[in-house]
Amino acid sequence: MPVLSTFPPRLWAAARPVAWWGIKHWIQRSFPEVSSLTPQNLDHWLSQGNAPIPILLDVRRDDEFAVSHLPGAYSAPDLKAALALDLARDRPIVAYCSVGYRSARLAAQLKAAGYTQVYNLAGSLFQWANDGRSLVQAGQPTSVVHPYNRCWGLLLRPGLAALPHSPPAAEE
Repeated sequence: MPVLSTFPPRLWAAARPVAWWGIKHWIQRSFPEVSSLTPQNLDHWLSQGNAPIPILLDVRRDDEFAVSHLPGAYSAPDLKAALALDLARDRPIVAYCSVGYRSARLAAQLKAAGYTQVYNLAGSLFQWANDGRSLVQAGQPTSVVHPYNRCWGLLLRPGLAALPHSPPAAEE
């Protein structure tokens, strides 16, 4: 996949929808037992405020979560962290990560553990951000996303990938 990062930007912009199609089908084939929810459907559900509001589980690493996440989301990078939240087994849960693979895996594990209303956010945080939906960092609005790595970051629209932080300058 490193070859993709050398594509000219215009070529990559044209290839992005095909890459997304492949990723979504890969996830569906890998986790057929997991129901997915589109970003549009989740946004509508959250904006309606109708009970029960789903619990949002961000399945990414702590450094990714720190850059941005969905408002109100809990960090749960693995099954142990999700179970530690002591969620009701019949409460709706929507898991997401960068593109949907890690969250689909956690959703499958939660279903196997007896949770009855678990969904994977299709396209996950990258699609949410690409659609221009709200993100927060430390409770404040932001518009950038941790790109996971250089190659996966190509799935984000230009300008959405958080730039890596420079190491602090040495004190003299």
